[in-house]
Amino acid sequence: MNRREFITCAARAAAALPVAGKVSRGIAAREELLHTRLAVDPHRPRYHLLPPANWMNDPNGPIFWKGQYHMFYQYNPHGAFWGTMHWGHAASPDLVHWRHLPIALAPTPGGPDKDGCFSGCAVVNRGIPTLVYTGVSPEVQCLATSDDKMIAWTKYSGNPVIAAPPGGPEVAGFRDPCVWSEGGTWYLALGSGYKGAGGQILLYRSNDLIHWDFLHPLCKGRRKEGAAGDEPVASGDMWQCPDFFPLADKHVLLVSTEGSVFCSVGTYTNLWFRPEVQQAADLSDLFYAARTLVDRNGRRILWGWIREGRSEQAQRAAGWSGVLSLPRVVSLGADRKLRITPAPELEALRGKHHRFANLNVGPESENLLKGVQGDSLEVAAEFASAGGEECGLRVRCAPDGSEQTVISYNRAEGRLRVDREKSSRSSEAQRTSQEGALELAADEPLKLRVFLDGSVVEVFANDRACLTTRIYPVRADSSGVGLFARGASVKLRALDAWEMRPISKDRLTT
Repeated sequence: MNRREFITCAARAAAALPVAGKVSRGIAAREELLHTRLAVDPHRPRYHLLPPANWMNDPNGPIFWKGQYHMFYQYNPHGAFWGTMHWGHAASPDLVHWRHLPIALAPTPGGPDKDGCFSGCAVVNRGIPTLVYTGVSPEVQCLATSDDKMIAWTKYSGNPVIAAPPGGPEVAGFRDPCVWSEGGTWYLALGSGYKGAGGQILLYRSNDLIHWDFLHPLCKGRRKEGAAGDEPVASGDMWQCPDFFPLADKHVLLVSTEGSVFCSVGTYTNLWFRPEVQQAADLSDLFYAARTLVDRNGRRILWGWIREGRSEQAQRAAGWSGVLSLPRVVSLGADRKLRITPAPELEALRGKHHRFANLNVGPESENLLKGVQGDSLEVAAEFASAGGEECGLRVRCAPDGSEQTVISYNRAEGRLRVDREKSSRSSEAQRTSQEGALELAADEPLKLRVFLDGSVVEVFANDRACLTTRIYPVRADSSGVGLFARGASVKLRALDAWEMRPISKDRLTT
């Protein structure tokens, strides 16, 4: 089914809906219009997971169960704006192709989650799938259970199971539980913090997921050595969306704060976590609320929420907002830092292939690659270690260069950068550059893997750095891909580009 056929089918289906009165007909007409618009929206991704419409934020409770991957996520069914949070739900057999399932959690009027079902996790307790999440307002922790199909969820009648934080009014937040089992005992890490003192992760223990005892902070923000006052290190007043898990012979703590996802690798002994190595999980402030699962092969897979890079007005007008990142495999390097790579399962989406090798990239040439163009691509490129001061790729290029996004690495500065100054001619789009540190050895080539999908750009560099961003070109012909060098020529050892297949027959990803 091509896009025109899909639009026709959607219109016919909407017209066939049983309606009662002018109000119902008006709702059906609005839904038909929205679905038609989404199907042709050039900024809407084709091979990333996102809802059929409306608002999405944090990934919640990713879990592998009975041969299926389940992903829940923060979802507002009422529009493309942050609002009363529900839990959307999708399932996949392969981490790539997803089908949408009914909403898993919705606020219960008069209940502890009456103002929203906030983020949390999924576990299996004695064979029973269980969601642990935050209800608001006030922030409390709740449970819901299901059968093996994980379609219909029943909230625990005794909710909340954790009603109040330790520390009283100075607590800056109390949400986003992460639960795991050790030796038959359940532990729960909760995002929190203390005003003026920085973020903390609170640790609880339980034998049944219902009765919880507070133990102590699993980890908390450290103060800068020699700093005056109460200045914490990359802490903010609260740490959100904690994810805590073993990896090789260490443990990893992910927290989201101050607009970014921070990763700490360290030692976990006697129920205390001591960070030893810290890094950014992604160099962008548009990647947030990361969560992981262990897949069928024992790998640790990570997703994050990719925020929009355009105005709220533009999001509402589009009818959708937010998308989840591609699945990323995380491992531990010899330097005890996180290694992050795209899941190999994504290779199943590769279509038409283009290859180039042994090209000299000069600073004065246009260097557009013949035949490589589109808004749904994977590009893998390797540049020699010697040569220009700065090199990389230009993507989503208009023929005259009026729109383009430049992905580059500066060896002298040790910086990976995405320059969005010309990424869009729309006044609604962000155009600031995004960048971060990436240290390469003197003889180490630059290896880039770039995924383009509508407005989404995910950059992976040498398996050590990720940079996720959003771009919104307005020209229909802003689809070219080229090479970039500054200061002197550099050799491109090889470049492979694949046109990527959509994960469904339309942009609704159903």
